[in-house]
Amino acid sequence: MSSMQPIKPKISLTEQVTTMIRAAIVAGEMAPGEHYSAIGISEKLGVSRTPVREALQLLEKEGIVTVAKNRGVRVNQISLEDIVEVFQLRLAIEPPAAARGVRNATQADINQLKSLHQRMLAIGETGDGRATLEADKEFHLCLLGLAGNAKLDSVVGELRNLVLAHGQTTVPFARSSQDLAGDREEIMEAILAKDPDAAALAVRGHVMRTAQMLIRSVCSRTPGLDAEPFLERLDALIS
Repeated sequence: MSSMQPIKPKISLTEQVTTMIRAAIVAGEMAPGEHYSAIGISEKLGVSRTPVREALQLLEKEGIVTVAKNRGVRVNQISLEDIVEVFQLRLAIEPPAAARGVRNATQADINQLKSLHQRMLAIGETGDGRATLEADKEFHLCLLGLAGNAKLDSVVGELRNLVLAHGQTTVPFARSSQDLAGDREEIMEAILAKDPDAAALAVRGHVMRTAQMLIRSVCSRTPGLDAEPFLERLDALIS
């Protein structure tokens, strides 16, 4: 598990361990259905079992893993039904939150978003899909965080993690890391123009494209599975 490198203790060791385990799942180094030892994970990371247990408990609450007594931890499978429901929620809450974020943004906030966007583009050019996804997440959570609703921030973060941590991404199956990073231009233009309505439309378009590509990508790798019924349900909560 190359994503699990020894880490230096900091203020929140549990948070670091959680991030490392999630990264290993995203990278496919911890596969769905397989069982892993908490002791083995702690040895790989060079930490005690306590922060590993705490991290696994957090990931279990998110639905990403299942911790079984005397059997270690198992990475859960995620179904297309789960993916559709996640994106239904994202489509319902992220566009209005983005609009509120742009409405609340100071010039300093806009400068930070511009910097995060440039960083995402630069990382995308390296072809590092996992790093691009992390930069993408940072950009979006920064924008939505400006809406001023901590509960929303937490919910959106968990929704994104639920899909990403199962290795369900559009990179590299449906688009490259460069394409992923570049699919923010309309959002950035709306931010720079300080146009809340345009930001909502741009975020909605981005989330919808991601959902459609992801569903089609999963179905293309699953013989006999038709994407259309799942695609038609994406708007169910807001139509």
